[in-house]
Amino acid sequence: MEGLLLAAGAGRRMGMPKALVTDERGAWLVRGVELLQAGGCDRVTVVLGAEVARAGALLTDLDVAVTVADDWAEGMGASLRAGLGSLEGSDVDGVVVSLVDLPDLVPEVVARVIEAGSGPAALSRATYDGRPGHPVLIGRDHWAGVIETAVGDQGARAYLSGRDVTLVECGDLATGHDVDTRTP
Repeated sequence: MEGLLLAAGAGRRMGMPKALVTDERGAWLVRGVELLQAGGCDRVTVVLGAEVARAGALLTDLDVAVTVADDWAEGMGASLRAGLGSLEGSDVDGVVVSLVDLPDLVPEVVARVIEAGSGPAALSRATYDGRPGHPVLIGRDHWAGVIETAVGDQGARAYLSGRDVTLVECGDLATGHDVDTRTP
């Protein structure tokens, strides 16, 4: 299974790209890669954009592929398109998409989403107390549709809303809340 970590944004509300944020547990970018790997992703691709050189420097000791979303300022949709597009020529039949700004995510959430389904037709998504969130497993059969509909900050939301998605409750493991601002 391939992991896809979206980390391209400027983090305007955060005051810096979230790929560069660190807290008492370390760099969010490194933690995002490591949790995908620990959760069952054999390979991880990281999508960068804003501050690509500085963010990329955080990844030098990790076994990851990096792709750059040149149109990252458009929003999450651009990152998702770039990430999926970078995998089109590979033998990957599904990808677990996660976001860099989910600091309380744990590997067990990733593992649960992967266990819910795999293969090119799979669609599964973590939920937190019934609220849809990330990570999302997207089988290859869905990539073209996701790429076509991923615009702005919506990512795959429009595509997923019209499909039979396996919802995987993970509220007992994490909150699933993305962090947009620094707390005082």
